[in-house]
Amino acid sequence: MEALKERIRKDGSVLGGGILKVDSFINHQVDPGLMMECGRAFAKAFADTGATKILTVEISGIAPALTTALVMNLPLVYARKTKPITMPDLVLLTTAPSHTKGRMVDIMASPEYLGHSERVLIIDDFLASGQTIQALVRIIQGAGATVAGVGALIEKNFEGGRALLKDLNVPIVSLAVIASLDNGITFA
Repeated sequence: MEALKERIRKDGSVLGGGILKVDSFINHQVDPGLMMECGRAFAKAFADTGATKILTVEISGIAPALTTALVMNLPLVYARKTKPITMPDLVLLTTAPSHTKGRMVDIMASPEYLGHSERVLIIDDFLASGQTIQALVRIIQGAGATVAGVGALIEKNFEGGRALLKDLNVPIVSLAVIASLDNGITFA
């Protein structure tokens, strides 16, 4: 998606260690117009998947997942990293490495919002190593639901996440694919 690529070129920063900072329009401050364009692109790409719900992980995935949910008229569930007192004692829980935090983090969702008959579309900000997406897949499978597809705003294809997810046999759509961050941002 050209608008997203252009924004990454203009406002994205390479911090080293494979980290791309996009805080000014996705992660900390959100550009709602751009996120709506992304939501429309995801909705078009996943129109035929039969998705009944969208799942993401807090916090960075919420903006693109919400706009996709709006366009597709589907409920959005987001996995939490800390358990609020309003969440039931029994949760769907797994862990995943956080690239930006440099440690493992818990990821959990309430089973009351993911049912056995659901076809769940995963939407997140990044597809890098694939570990966070795999954690969301484990949550979906733990609920007895089915993965309908995977969407990422930005894919860092040099980290191998797509290959890790190929056995899901679902559509995997990335709106901007980055080949390298070694000498600036190079798109695939």
